[in-house]
Amino acid sequence: MIIAPTLNNVTELIGNTDLLRVNSLSDLTGCEILLKCEQQNPGGSIKDRAALQLVLDAIAANKLTPGMTIVEGTAGNTGIGLALVANCLGFKMLVVMPKGQAREKEQMISLYGAQLKLVDACPFANPDHFYHTAKRLGEEHDDYWWADQFENTSNSKAHYENTGPEIWQQTAGKIDALVSVVGTAGTIAGNSRYLSEQNPQLQTWLVDPSGSGIYAYLKTGSYASDGNSFTEGIGIMRSVANFRQAKIDKAITLPDQDLVAISRHVRDLDGITLGSSSALNVAGALYAAAKMGKGKTIVTFSCDLAERSYSKLYNEKFLAEKKIASNIESLSDMFARYQAEPLANVVQVSK
Repeated sequence: MIIAPTLNNVTELIGNTDLLRVNSLSDLTGCEILLKCEQQNPGGSIKDRAALQLVLDAIAANKLTPGMTIVEGTAGNTGIGLALVANCLGFKMLVVMPKGQAREKEQMISLYGAQLKLVDACPFANPDHFYHTAKRLGEEHDDYWWADQFENTSNSKAHYENTGPEIWQQTAGKIDALVSVVGTAGTIAGNSRYLSEQNPQLQTWLVDPSGSGIYAYLKTGSYASDGNSFTEGIGIMRSVANFRQAKIDKAITLPDQDLVAISRHVRDLDGITLGSSSALNVAGALYAAAKMGKGKTIVTFSCDLAERSYSKLYNEKFLAEKKIASNIESLSDMFARYQAEPLANVVQVSK
């Protein structure tokens, strides 16, 4: 029996998450579909990794010193991760969040002792957008440090130096595809860079929700939105530094109906509950398996705790308002539909 050593503080719990086989999907597709369980991080999401790296690098560069306040604009999970890290390391935290995000995320930020500033949701071009508001607050106060998770490449560094190597070790170097949604792009950038260096034949699949502009950008060269997904913190309408580091091979877009369906299937068949971003990842992994064929090892991420999506993904009244059907498609029919979809729907990206 191996007994883990005693840890010195809660940030040492970040990382080294388990890799879990999704049996229902693996058995159906003939592929190994594996889920990196990032909800195991102490703040409950993959963003804990980026939060810790952002703070540690800022401390090392003397940009963040004792007594200062960390400020960041976020849809939720990075704010929770930064609130946890700030609390643990002795900093104050101010989270700027757009209104309309899941109430569960607001509660977690408060539980970690951070100050929460809610702003109206608005287009990025608006100076009152949560990103610009956080940046402005950081510039106006000498004792504030703005984390800037979109442009600060310590975000992708967290995954290049930690998550990617964990996946490589856990799969014993047998990985054919990586599937990931994109928010700040730190996750897909750091992992795709590291894993592509280990296996140049790796295929990195970007899965975008309807309403995000990344799929359109990779397909046409310009950002355009033609939908309205309820996923939070996923999809951006501009190029950012972390995204420009990503090594993407293929991109797809999937509707909210599919992530609702996959969330119910893996819950009922595998006992795995997924948040909305994670459900989109898993649906993307099923799609990649449908196109790649049997015998592949495909890794994706459980981004955060499912309860953070309870008020939307698992709220039947909310889904009805969004006109998302409650009578979901069977898993085998879903897989067959993905197999039959024209390859033209998959954007081939030149690295």
